[in-house]
Amino acid sequence: MKSIRLSVLDQSPVRKGVTPARAVQETVELAKLTDLLGYTRFWVSEHHNTGSLAGSTPEVLIAHLGTQTRNIRLGSGGIMLPNHSALKVSENFRMLEAMYPGRIDLGMGRAPGTDRLTASVLNPSNKFSEQDFVEQLLDLQNYFHDTAEEGPVAAKIRAIPQVDTVPGMWLLSSSGQSSLFAAHFGMGFSFAHFINPVGGAQAVEMYRARFQPSLDLAQPEANVAIFAFCSEDEEKIRQHQAVMDYRFLQFEKGGGINPLSYDDVKDAEYTAQDMERIRMNRRRIIAGTPSQMKDIITRLADTYDVDEVMLVTIAEDFNDRLKSYELLAEQFSLPQQHQDAAHAII
Repeated sequence: MKSIRLSVLDQSPVRKGVTPARAVQETVELAKLTDLLGYTRFWVSEHHNTGSLAGSTPEVLIAHLGTQTRNIRLGSGGIMLPNHSALKVSENFRMLEAMYPGRIDLGMGRAPGTDRLTASVLNPSNKFSEQDFVEQLLDLQNYFHDTAEEGPVAAKIRAIPQVDTVPGMWLLSSSGQSSLFAAHFGMGFSFAHFINPVGGAQAVEMYRARFQPSLDLAQPEANVAIFAFCSEDEEKIRQHQAVMDYRFLQFEKGGGINPLSYDDVKDAEYTAQDMERIRMNRRRIIAGTPSQMKDIITRLADTYDVDEVMLVTIAEDFNDRLKSYELLAEQFSLPQQHQDAAHAII
């Protein structure tokens, strides 16, 4: 049986009755815990104009998380590249590399992480063009390696600070197209199964088949991200699934994603069409007891032919969210870190 690494993708979810500021603090507390538990990566997301997810600036949050952790890799899951200039992204992540060399991942996506109107305000020149995205990826590699081509502008611009290390570069995708870009540029590839449960294994296979080594990555590196909830209490598992069922439907019907509790959804009635969508959406999430989850995660890793699974956990109770990661760390015998006086978390 392959050794499976576990990682975290956190969106700073705003629980019902909790402020966004508290949601960000919970992300910090979760990073500290999963660092000690032996998780491989801790990525934070970029979302805008939503009341249910507080993570809007991964680069700012990563800078703080670096002061609170010691071993876990920190990164973006992801920077929504069309919202930003390639130069600014490269400078942000060069600064992070200067502060935490060898621990930074730059995960990037093509989606805006918001609605089209908000995206147009974030970057008024955004054309949502595939060619623009490809050019940004090329520019990023040039900025990180100081290899900008000769020209009236590019050759005169450097990403500051200039440092010796380069962040791990990953493309995030819920479709197959970005797997080809990741393969072409020699970047890591992360498939968002929690967004789209269809076609991911094929996208990873295509990525591996077409991978071209780069200065930063000699061999293909891939992982899969999925919603996950682990508990020893089967009633909590049932209630969690009910909340997620409702949350997905609410979003698909244009209702946005609002903070919910089980009491809000326990009496919900669904049409036959709703139930069809619920069955489809349940493929985006795994929930169960510790032993059940170990089997499910192992099968998922085998299906994708990866040795790393990123877990996205949203729970009504923050302690349940922490406990879920603790239980899975135990099941997979992650190499836990011991916090001592010499390395106490600030």
